[in-house]
Amino acid sequence: MVLEIPKVDYTGNIREVSLGKKGAITVGGGTCYPFHLFEGAMPNKPCIAMEICDCPPEGWPDAAIEPFKDVTDDPVSWAKKCIDTYQAKLICLHLSSTDPNGLNRSADEAAETVKKVAGAIDVPLIAWGTSNQEKDSEVLRKVAEVCQGERLVLGPVEEGNYKKISASALAYNHQLVACSPIDINLAKQLNILLSNMGVGEKDIIIDPTVSSIGYGIEYCYSVMERMRMAALVQQDSKLQMPIICNIGRETWKAKESKITADEAPELGDAAKRGIMLEAMSAVVLLIAGGDIIIMRHPEAIKLVDDIIKDLLN
Repeated sequence: MVLEIPKVDYTGNIREVSLGKKGAITVGGGTCYPFHLFEGAMPNKPCIAMEICDCPPEGWPDAAIEPFKDVTDDPVSWAKKCIDTYQAKLICLHLSSTDPNGLNRSADEAAETVKKVAGAIDVPLIAWGTSNQEKDSEVLRKVAEVCQGERLVLGPVEEGNYKKISASALAYNHQLVACSPIDINLAKQLNILLSNMGVGEKDIIIDPTVSSIGYGIEYCYSVMERMRMAALVQQDSKLQMPIICNIGRETWKAKESKITADEAPELGDAAKRGIMLEAMSAVVLLIAGGDIIIMRHPEAIKLVDDIIKDLLN
């Protein structure tokens, strides 16, 4: 008796999106559920973006800062170290200094920083705000203007500020990260709103909002899984964009990543604990359908990259 493995007949596909000035990286394009290569193809492997900040980070555990302790005061040097030392193919610059509850730096200052980083590296760049909708609207619009021609990815864009940011992205030829709060219907609605503004579907990346293991990742997984089902089986064109998961910041702000071995000896080495939490959370989101994973620690990134290679082979 011959065993026949049941296969799903997919009628849709994930849209390919090229990032960077010359399409330096292409993500998406899958014609099957993540890593179901016996049913379809994943022509472009998932991409890991290395996270940097535009100012010395606050609240990062020592283990997360250690690989970058000599460059955290200079985002250009930080980005170059990620590329030269850790072979990063994509950089995500968090504009932490613009947070109104923190340094509250101006949009002009942020834009100049992004321009310097973009000009110093030869990989695609994501400029990520603080999720304060009013401030992000001001900052990302200025970044779009000052960095015309750099073909940045700007985010997060939310329902409360999409009109102004999308208008600037269109005017200066940038791409957008459409962020919605863990809800498939809200994600689809925001994509429709952006499309109505004239943003091309190949210039939109979905951010469904994610969390780490132990903090509701099951719900995030379920929402991402439903997005992929709608895109691949139901041919829902408004959910066929690649998905980005900003998981690094979520895992390293978790209590389990910050608490020391002296405070909780039963949890073991704090550095290894944080690295494993980030790596495992990233793999869960990859299996759920993540195309771009924003991560922080080089060792966690290497673990995840090795797993991606194994799954694709």
